Amino acid sequence: MKEHTTNAPATTIGIDIGDTRSHVTVIDQAGQWQEAATLPTTREAFSRAFSAYGGARIVLEVGTHSPWISRILMQRGFDVVIANPRRVRLIAAADRKNDQVDAEVLARLGRLDPALLAPITHRERQAQQDLVLLRTRDGLVQTRTKLVNMARGHAKALGLRVPSCSADAFHHRAASVLTDQDVPGVSVVLQTIEHLTGSIRELDRQIQALADRRYPETKVLRQIAGVGPLTALCYVLTIEDPTRFSSSRRLGAYLGLTPKQRDSGDRQPQLGISKRGDILLRRLLVGSARYIIGPFGPDSDLRSFGLRLSASGGRAGRSRAAVAVARKLAVLLHRLWLTGEVYQPVGYSAAAGRLTVEPADETFVAPKIECHVASAPAVG
Repeated sequence: MKEHTTNAPATTIGIDIGDTRSHVTVIDQAGQWQEAATLPTTREAFSRAFSAYGGARIVLEVGTHSPWISRILMQRGFDVVIANPRRVRLIAAADRKNDQVDAEVLARLGRLDPALLAPITHRERQAQQDLVLLRTRDGLVQTRTKLVNMARGHAKALGLRVPSCSADAFHHRAASVLTDQDVPGVSVVLQTIEHLTGSIRELDRQIQALADRRYPETKVLRQIAGVGPLTALCYVLTIEDPTRFSSSRRLGAYLGLTPKQRDSGDRQPQLGISKRGDILLRRLLVGSARYIIGPFGPDSDLRSFGLRLSASGGRAGRSRAAVAVARKLAVLLHRLWLTGEVYQPVGYSAAAGRLTVEPADETFVAPKIECHVASAPAVG
């Protein structure tokens, strides 16, 4: 993470980024208001703006446009601070809130001490572009899932039922049961599902080729049964630099796979996981964990650990076991990436002594993020 001095800079600029226009507030070293303005949220505008304030500290909140804006400003020599939205409570909870006030709050917080904003670091442009391929696939999977569920729901409401099958085979199995006469419009839905399935397979081929060509380190991660090119590539692109973490065990907290904690006195309630970090990667790791402890998972330390946890508690126990295995898997993948070791499914953790799940280490590690929301199930 880039270091920022705590001494007040000569000029601090706060930017509240909007989709079409951004609001700017400039303050001097003493905290006196200097200027307020708006400018278009375009590459051309940010490539020319702030020429009179060379070397100034510029503070902006993470958002859809912050990756490319921050890159432009850093290339121009500005000290850019990208504020973590979890830390900017003064903006979210303010009684008097507008874009210009938000820009001023960012400037004043950045002037005092950038560490207060828990600055994040955006990914490199190449990694961000490659992640688009994974997120595009994820969007298609989400769309297909909604259409499959819709077709099944309509069929059930009319007394029909599509046999259980994978999403890849759904359009074939459903076509033998459902007709437009029974379920009006179903043929269009099935054709769309078939087209989406073909597109998802094509993206899978592109992801495989990308992982082999540009990210050879994914081969080390794919030694683990249940971790395919999609999960391995998403892991590498999300973490980007494994040396950012002083301990592999920090990956659990970083990816939101550790429980939240709200202890008070003698009360220690059991809470769900924090769900911080990248949504897509967390879901892929849990999906890999479900395969590992599922009926087709080969024998391994991870599988034995998960089966012990899921032995009691019914469906809730299996879900908790999947999350726990995903947490261990995140730690193991980081270790394999760093060392390049040959993975031994049975006996690796005992020999290495690295995979014991310990209490979450909440030491802050600046995330490398983008503002994308992805909630589709995916298999990798």
